[in-house]
Order: sequence, then C-alpha cells, then structure tokens
Amino acid sequence: MVNHMDHSCTLLFFISPTLACSFTFFPFLLTAEGAENGLEFTIVRPFNWIGPRMDFIPGIDGPSEGVPRVLACFSNNLLRREPLKLVDGGESQRTFIYIKDAIEAVLLMIENPARASGHIFNVGNPNNEVTVRQLAEMMTKVYSKVSGEEAIESPTIDVSSKEFYGEGYDDSDKRIPDMTIINKQLGWNPKTSLWDLLESTLTYQHRTYAEAIKQAIAKPTAN
Repeated sequence: MVNHMDHSCTLLFFISPTLACSFTFFPFLLTAEGAENGLEFTIVRPFNWIGPRMDFIPGIDGPSEGVPRVLACFSNNLLRREPLKLVDGGESQRTFIYIKDAIEAVLLMIENPARASGHIFNVGNPNNEVTVRQLAEMMTKVYSKVSGEEAIESPTIDVSSKEFYGEGYDDSDKRIPDMTIINKQLGWNPKTSLWDLLESTLTYQHRTYAEAIKQAIAKPTAN
C-alpha cells in the first residue's frame, strides 16, 4: 500500500508473523534501504486479524479439500455440527483481533506518516490471548447462542499434527504481539473483546452459510 500525504511517499508493508524468513529478514532489508537511500516505509505485522467474510468455508465458497485458517476451520465444523479438531491437544497460544480494530490502526499509520515512518508495528490484541482449545470452547458457546442450536455431545476431538497437516508440520507454541511501539508512536490500543468479535463473526457465518451447508449435506452422493 502506498500513502501519498504531505507530498511524501511512505510504503506500507504487511509481513505475516507465520512466515519466518520474511518476518526476520525483510525488516532488516528495508531498514538498510531506508538508511542508504532514504526509503520511507512502515511495516505492519498482523497477528490473527479475524471477522466476518474472512477465509473460505470448504465445499461452499472454497475447495472441498482446502484447510482454512483456524477461525473458518472451526466455523465449518460448527456449521456442519461436527467436532472441532484440536491439533496436538490445542495447547498452542494465540491472540485474535477484530478486523475493525486492526483497520483503525492501519488508518492511523496512513494519517500520521511522521509518527509511523521507519517503524515496525505489531497489530494484534494481547488481551484476547487464549489456547486453541479455549478458542474452540468459546466458539462452541457463542455459536450455540447465535444459532439457537445446542452443542453436540462431544464438541471437540484431539488429532495429531501429522494426521491433520501431514508430515513435516511445525509451528510455534506461543505467538503474542508486543504492543509497546504502536502504543508509544500512535497511542493505539485494540477495543473489541474476544467474545464480542466471535459473536459478530459467528452471527455472520450462521446467516451466510447455515442453509447452504444444510443443502450440501442433504444432496445424495454420487455412486
């Protein structure tokens, strides 16, 4: 994204924390370019931005064999009344931030280039830290509320990472953003609680996909 304000040009880069090499080395390259040639840049590290219309529901608006990110993956299970699959016990810790909060932070960067240029901002919500198991349990409760349906008898099931992802899967146990720089430079903090963002998101998921999934399930399979 390029921001044209006050006759300056600041490049805004988004680097996922899950992409280890780019997360580690790309900021050094930009910093060197800035020091050498005066490049104005701001780096955004998004930590699990979630909300309505995020990611696909397999077999409905995406490939049947696809594996979406955790929110859509769990949403798909809830919509189909299937157990939510917890990889390796669901003990990994993550934070989740509502997309509206995240966009507010990015707009502050665009509107305040003097305070944002040359900085690396983590954009997440450390107040919404949960294990993946806790996320599954909360989503089950929220979905029951917004759909009016009772949770199934066994709402979660443990699976191994090898079984779920295949051979060679590896991920960090904990990924929590340090908000010190964005607090200092922009005075920004996220507002939306995990329960509220899940309620908004799962209300959308139910209204958008529940009927389509019922119809897909009801279709006879080809011999």
